[in-house]
Amino acid sequence: MSGTPEEPGAVPGRARNAGPDADPVRPAPPDEERDPPGTVPEPGAPAIRAAGCVLWRGARPDGPVGVDPDAGPPPVFALVHRPKYDDWSHPKGKLLPGEDARAGAVREVREETGTVCAPGVELSTQYYSAKGRPKEVRYWLAEALGGAFEPNDEIDELLWLEPGAARERLTHPQDRELLDEAVAALRALGRPAA
Repeated sequence: MSGTPEEPGAVPGRARNAGPDADPVRPAPPDEERDPPGTVPEPGAPAIRAAGCVLWRGARPDGPVGVDPDAGPPPVFALVHRPKYDDWSHPKGKLLPGEDARAGAVREVREETGTVCAPGVELSTQYYSAKGRPKEVRYWLAEALGGAFEPNDEIDELLWLEPGAARERLTHPQDRELLDEAVAALRALGRPAA
């Protein structure tokens, strides 16, 4: 289940980079948002605060939200494609001045995916340098409650993929680690996630 026209948000006939592990002939595009690993931010540069979610739902789009722990396939995860960077990632974005990180994560999911979500367990925070500034991105595991995706300039595609396919599609290693953490968190909550 990857990149077929039947998936919500997929564009027929349009191939995308499936991450650095998927195709050794076509490497991942350079990330214009993140500085190369080991980059030290400029001294005194103000930190960029951002938040997002590893968004999941029951695997059957026509069925009820959530999955009975004793029945059905594993949940699917939402990945967004950012044309500016030509990458696949979890929905996230910069916080507004004075905005609470959890509220910002919910807002960003709504803006990027059209999905209303219920955040649960807080996942690991990512720290990296972005354009010479330190960046902190807090994440939550969040269940999709409903909504409809509309492509825009920032996010042109949304895919719902099972864990293995999502892991292959994600462009950045840190996002794959976050997905692994989300799958483990769902298992701890008694949800099928393999």
